[in-house]
Amino acid sequence: MALNNVMDLASQQGWLGAAFQQYGLLVLSMLIAGLFAGFVAGMFGIGGGFVVVPALAAVLTVLPHTGGNEHIMHVAIGTSLGTIFFTSLRSVQAHARRGAVDWSILKGWLPWVVAGVIAGVILTSFMGGEQLKIAFGISLIPLGLNFVFQILGRKVATEERLPRGPARAALGSGLGAFSSLLGIGGGTPAILIMTLSGVNMHRAVATAAGFGTIIAVPGAIGSMITGFGQPNLPVGSIGFVNLIALASITAMSILTAPLGAAAAHSLDPIKLKRIFGCYLLVTAAFMLKDPFLKMIGGL
Repeated sequence: MALNNVMDLASQQGWLGAAFQQYGLLVLSMLIAGLFAGFVAGMFGIGGGFVVVPALAAVLTVLPHTGGNEHIMHVAIGTSLGTIFFTSLRSVQAHARRGAVDWSILKGWLPWVVAGVIAGVILTSFMGGEQLKIAFGISLIPLGLNFVFQILGRKVATEERLPRGPARAALGSGLGAFSSLLGIGGGTPAILIMTLSGVNMHRAVATAAGFGTIIAVPGAIGSMITGFGQPNLPVGSIGFVNLIALASITAMSILTAPLGAAAAHSLDPIKLKRIFGCYLLVTAAFMLKDPFLKMIGGL
């Protein structure tokens, strides 16, 4: 009897040790990613998805029992959308204290963005992991190049002229679909739309943080629903949202988002755009590396 108890205890300890080995890396990596994601979210008005998605995809790939799972990118994107709610909310609060958030823009765009998010979540559920990775990487290249070289931002708008009517409906829906497809807060395209419409960079960054909150709620809920019942998902997942990574990232990002917001208001707008653009290009290269190598190997 005593021997059986000892064996049971050893078995339990072995299970706990294996679990820690598997998911300790996930927690530690996501804590670090959360620190960076929060700072980036506050500085650039984004939800941190450009940090969270690549980091989570990389970690899940090397974890036992998840490396061959075709839903790794789906989990990375869904979890990112979940973290964006907390990160963007913290970021927009920090910007709002400086009076930089334009609430009228957020109110006018809200219904169209939400409609786009729902469509994007449905589309994501029909795509494979490799397709999502390629879409993520390719989408960043033109955005990064524009922010580095100011390709579309060279014209000087004499007044603010944000899209209205059918144009706003189309752009808002596209923004929501694009963001939920990539697991981002929509800050990047939102900033581009606003700056091209004459909104100054600092106010565009602050307002863009609010788009993340709008996108995150339907995006995360939709990811939970479309991923519910899928086999071999990482432990702690509800559908395509992993609660372990969500809690780890959120715990850190809410601490650093205000620091990023403070940095954004102290930097030159042109330098801010170029720093952002360089970051996007580096992230694109990281996401496209594996698909590119597979393509070369198949030739």
